[in-house]
Amino acid sequence: MTDVRFDILGIGNAMVDVVTRVEDTFLSRHNMHKGAMILVDSAAAEALYAAMPPGTESSGGSAGNTCAVAAVLGARVAYLGKVADDQLGAVFAHDIRALGVHFPSPPLTGGAPTARCLILVTPDGQRTMNTYLGACVTFGEADVDEDIAAAASVTYLEGYLFDPPPAQAAFRRAAAAAHRAGRQVALSLSDAFCVGRHRAAFRDLVAGHVDILFANETEITSLYEKNTFEEAAEAARADVALAALTRSEAGSVILRGTDTVTIAAEKVKVVDTTGAGDAYAAGFLAGWTAGRPLAVCGRMGSVAAAEVIGHYGARPEGNLKAMMARALG
Repeated sequence: MTDVRFDILGIGNAMVDVVTRVEDTFLSRHNMHKGAMILVDSAAAEALYAAMPPGTESSGGSAGNTCAVAAVLGARVAYLGKVADDQLGAVFAHDIRALGVHFPSPPLTGGAPTARCLILVTPDGQRTMNTYLGACVTFGEADVDEDIAAAASVTYLEGYLFDPPPAQAAFRRAAAAAHRAGRQVALSLSDAFCVGRHRAAFRDLVAGHVDILFANETEITSLYEKNTFEEAAEAARADVALAALTRSEAGSVILRGTDTVTIAAEKVKVVDTTGAGDAYAAGFLAGWTAGRPLAVCGRMGSVAAAEVIGHYGARPEGNLKAMMARALG
């Protein structure tokens, strides 16, 4: 068996996040559904960027954020995602490598520019995302490094990347490589609207290729088309070995076999929910790959999520390792 070189391999949309504060009226003027993520073309992205108030720009993407937070916590992390051979692509690569994340993906040349996500945060802390995928849509089977998947304890797949058909094939190739090596595969559903677009394909992926499932309440009920969280949770329990389901201020529920572990949310003033689920997955997987008990993994996820929702942006600003040490005693 291949030696374990990484705790986590993340695969997702490599993009630059632009985060800015707006009033609810801004969303209304631009006909946006609060809390949703929609895909836009380059023209719409440029028009919205021009209309947005000044914001902060940083390397992001859902799995990229998870990898960054996990690396901050001391996990050994690798990441695969497609950027372009342009300025934003160089910024993304530098940022994620500076955190200690192994990022071997070659940039796209002569094609679409690096992706960006325009994130609008309203006063209630909700984030509404308009995403131009750019170079991300070219990620396919050829971009999957099977050796890295075989050398990672957990390969973590980002649901947002599932839109382009080549990415769906890439997910299955990565999952197969991981499972051949006796490793685990995790999936984040990412967004209920994304689930709605590809429900049948997601259901097939979860049931046949996923060991660990991350989802929030809206995503899991959408996946299984259930009216209640409890019904959807039981459906997930039957499909995967382990499910970590988040419920915002109600905390999270972890399901494994017949075991159910409930984790309370950390007390924090919500400033910006961007990256909460990404950080939760990072904390959880950092604990899981270190052999921690489920309750500790859930607490680590909760602490990591609380740190990022206490400020604008999806990456930690405080000393997350110190916060974690205090929380875990």
